[in-house]
Amino acid sequence: MSETHAPSPALLFETVNAYQRSAAIKAAIELDLFTAIADDHATPEALAAQCQASVRGVRILCDYLTILGFITKQEGGYSLTPSSAVFLNRHSPAYAGGITEFMLAPELVAGFEVLSDAVRQGGTAIPSEGTVAPENPVWVQFARAMMPLMAMPAQQIATLVPCDPEKPLKVLDIAAGHGLFGIAFAQRYPQAQVTAVDWPQVLEVASQNAAQAGVGARHHALPGSAFDVEYGTGYDLVLLTNFLHHFDVPTCEALLRKVHASLAEGGRVVTLEFMPNADRVSPPTAAGFSLTMLATTPGGDAYTFAELDAMLRATGFSHNEEHALPPFEGKVVVSQK
Repeated sequence: MSETHAPSPALLFETVNAYQRSAAIKAAIELDLFTAIADDHATPEALAAQCQASVRGVRILCDYLTILGFITKQEGGYSLTPSSAVFLNRHSPAYAGGITEFMLAPELVAGFEVLSDAVRQGGTAIPSEGTVAPENPVWVQFARAMMPLMAMPAQQIATLVPCDPEKPLKVLDIAAGHGLFGIAFAQRYPQAQVTAVDWPQVLEVASQNAAQAGVGARHHALPGSAFDVEYGTGYDLVLLTNFLHHFDVPTCEALLRKVHASLAEGGRVVTLEFMPNADRVSPPTAAGFSLTMLATTPGGDAYTFAELDAMLRATGFSHNEEHALPPFEGKVVVSQK
């Protein structure tokens, strides 16, 4: 056996200590360290003064972030990598540092603290249905925190699904969250009217974003559970983004039947999901998302295209096309009634 294949505890140690990576990035964002580096405060002394922290603490944190690949170090000073400059500098329009408020929220982390119980019972061990509990406040955090990362895929989907700009367009945005997906269609099509479904406090975020985007008059809130509210009928387009993974197959199919009934003849449903390959272990981000669903939901999963296609066909959608959205990890399925 070659040395490169010799048994090693390295992966075990790296995995057991992985919480330190989360803690480091969270601390750096709380200190606004990346913005300070972008503002040419490159040395530990200058960064410490800017971030109101100790020189020793800043030096150790910056060295660790260099090891992780978020920043670079040269001659005692630090610089941002291109990705950190885009997503972690608060001056950047694509700043995404707020994602820690959602992805490291106690409500989500709690599910992983009792993961062995979730494995035993096949679903979250968090009381009261985990993250899919009615009006869970974590979704307000989601709507605010994830918005910068969803801006590009929202615009990509609006381009991917062409509509006639000369005709009225009736859009239903289910589990709208920040509202960016419906807003993208309203911006692209002046005759689009968007109805957004979500919990009331979440819809406040979507409505604010619609107003800021200049489409507030054509963006309408429909508060309540996506399973309970009456959608109405005649929709040309239903947006089902990052939602089905929270539920088991029978629940997804019940929702899809309701969606099918709401569409006009020839209408389309756009489903955005993390989709693992058939082997369910690749690509890593999409495949690993199943564990998040196990820890935080009673029956959710990361579904393959074949699984989504089967659900859609079972509920009346006979033609389902899969599309990638590079560089975003998720994929889109466009289905026609």
